[in-house]
Amino acid sequence: MAIELTKGMGLLFMKVGVHARENLEDIIKRKQQEYDKAGMIFWGYGGNTCHPSKHVQPFVREFKKQGKEVMLVMQEINSNHFAEPKAAEEYSEDGINWQVVPKGIEVLGSRYALVLDRLELEGFDIGLQDMSVAIGPSRGRIASDYIQGHVDKGCFEFDPGSPPLKQNDVKHISLYARLKEPYAVHLK
Repeated sequence: MAIELTKGMGLLFMKVGVHARENLEDIIKRKQQEYDKAGMIFWGYGGNTCHPSKHVQPFVREFKKQGKEVMLVMQEINSNHFAEPKAAEEYSEDGINWQVVPKGIEVLGSRYALVLDRLELEGFDIGLQDMSVAIGPSRGRIASDYIQGHVDKGCFEFDPGSPPLKQNDVKHISLYARLKEPYAVHLK
């Protein structure tokens, strides 16, 4: 494993798969080209679990302020997200002040995007019971209790060895990336 998971680091966990009628393999290829063209990646997503300005930005800033690293780790799943593949034209750090999406970046069918450095394709396993929610009203809740039903992502602190792992709490991570400032943005 090229990344070293260390106690106390921040992990933004996300399930990924088909999105806006595009399979994950094609998304990865397009995102790697996006990095080559723009020097960053906008990884689109939806839902309010990881709202850009209420959750992701404060989460990453707090961990960085403490000198801790934050990584996005992604578990590939079977999904069928068939939303309209409309490309975002503008982005905003705060949802108020908007700018044109940088040349070379294409985000389809998403309300938000994580801002990433190079996307790494490498597999490793992680236990959801080794992570706890790091921000918001569920702070401190074990990830295996938090990631359920429609909740498919979260901002966590890595704390290996906390309660014993159950087999179904082990998730295979197939992609990871470092977040780049401003870490997450709103899209329209």
